[in-house]
Amino acid sequence: MSPDSGDLFEHYRLVADKGQAPERIDKFISTHIEGTSRHRVQLAIKAGYVFLNDTPAKANAIIRPDDVISVRMPYQRRGVEILPEDIPLDIVYEDEDVLVVNKPAGMVVHPGHGNFSGTLINALSHYLGITQGPDAEDERMGILVHRIDKDTSGLLLVAKTVEMQQRLAKQFFEHSIERKYIAVVWGNIKEDEGTVEGTIGRDPNDRLRYRVYDDPEKGKYACTHYKVLERFGFITVIECRLETGRTHQIRVHMSSLGHPLFNDERYGGAEIRQGTIYSKYKQFIQNCFEICPRQALHAKTLGFVHPRTGEIMRFDSEVPADMTALIEKWRRYVAG
Repeated sequence: MSPDSGDLFEHYRLVADKGQAPERIDKFISTHIEGTSRHRVQLAIKAGYVFLNDTPAKANAIIRPDDVISVRMPYQRRGVEILPEDIPLDIVYEDEDVLVVNKPAGMVVHPGHGNFSGTLINALSHYLGITQGPDAEDERMGILVHRIDKDTSGLLLVAKTVEMQQRLAKQFFEHSIERKYIAVVWGNIKEDEGTVEGTIGRDPNDRLRYRVYDDPEKGKYACTHYKVLERFGFITVIECRLETGRTHQIRVHMSSLGHPLFNDERYGGAEIRQGTIYSKYKQFIQNCFEICPRQALHAKTLGFVHPRTGEIMRFDSEVPADMTALIEKWRRYVAG
């Protein structure tokens, strides 16, 4: 039995374009609401939370021009209140329009999913003197252009105004931003360099994971170029250049090749994937995990065109101490 619409709160309202081609409602919603999937939409339809022109939608409903689709839930939508917090920032570059910040591993970029304080956005709120109230819906506060995972370190680009954010977002959309990462992965990659392509979408068995699909309708196109920097037999140090910027992109792509990132728990890298069965080696790996207690991934290089001056900007950051110590430990191991 569907819930009474009077007991539901509208979370999303979508209006189909006048030129909208006929399309199933689950596909339409999943491509218009970021961070959701067709399976999740189908569950919402089944529960009676999706309405088509103010009538509970059927699973096989077809969207046509000017249709109004709303997603209503039995609880009020939580806004994203941003409060300033005096958290130190490692600012690599700053002018009147943009900031380049070097984020440490362990810091969440923006609030959500149980992390509503201590984030980079809270720190930026304090530094820039801006806040937003509990009714706001933009967790990026209108200034953050992109993000990296909590346990990934490295460079992030921040706009100081909404106008600059929109100009920079266009560069990300056009894939003209230069982004290079340093990663340590399990196994000895055969080729000295290569490219990984494929659609990245959520794993239906684990909503916190993503995977590569052959079907382009199951996610978004993603492309990663990689180059081997150093080989240690059981692990490889690589440079990854992003052509696109999907969630967990490098982690998912390298895992799909059978080379998950070292100590990446979510994608199978926090266990011994290569090496010997001897207890001495197992202890060595455990020591490595303790030295670098997160996925070994660092956003090292960031390049973009300045949104006001048109100048080409390029920044480089040092590989942090935990990853440097990990790589050096493997050098000594191989040499010994």
